[in-house]
Amino acid sequence: MSAPATEGAAATALRSVLTRVQQAAERCGRSPEQVRVVAVSKTKPVSLIRQVYDVGHRCFGENYVQEIVEKAPQLPSDIEWHFIGNLQSNKVKSLLAGVPNLDMVETVDDEKIANHLDRMVASLGRKPLKVLVQVNTSGEESKFGVDPSYCVQLVKHVKLGCPNLIFSGLMTIGMLDYSSTPENFKTLSDCRTEVCKELGIPEEQCELSMGMSTDFEQAIEMGSTNVRIGLTIFGAREYQKKDKSQ
Repeated sequence: MSAPATEGAAATALRSVLTRVQQAAERCGRSPEQVRVVAVSKTKPVSLIRQVYDVGHRCFGENYVQEIVEKAPQLPSDIEWHFIGNLQSNKVKSLLAGVPNLDMVETVDDEKIANHLDRMVASLGRKPLKVLVQVNTSGEESKFGVDPSYCVQLVKHVKLGCPNLIFSGLMTIGMLDYSSTPENFKTLSDCRTEVCKELGIPEEQCELSMGMSTDFEQAIEMGSTNVRIGLTIFGAREYQKKDKSQ
């Protein structure tokens, strides 16, 4: 079925992604409703995000605090924003104050950032914030995320020591080049099994955020509930070129 002539490339690409998500879920006997697509819009203009919003998509992800606090006020308030980049403690206040419709922070990787988020949610009078614990499943030092062996301990801290945060699951990025392997996905799935057993949480209440443009179908087949897709929807990232004449 061809898309309407007025529909932009990003909207058409989103439809294709949603179809592929549905097919991947059905292949492994899962309902497509169990998989959320986060449209990763970093470096993309508000007009392009709006195009994807206008065909009904509501969940978008950003990697940089400065970018999300600039974009969010220019877009409808019913967008569910996910923050998926490394979050520094000194940026927590501007993120939470600047994006009232921030739905989830996917990158909690130590107790310090969890504590900062917890305190800031309380001081701003926000409703409790959903968070994912980021796990380093590749063992690469350059990757953020908690070591799998420390995962249960950090989840316990979030769940028991941070009353203004809602522990919602686990997240991984994968390899250095942002691709993942089945081993990365299996490591995250194994962490979920251990966390749920230790804390008495049903597995369906613990999300797995894994899978990006190059590997989201495989991630879904291995249990992902949240795929983060930028390139396939929006095209290559656009970084501003520095003007050398100045």
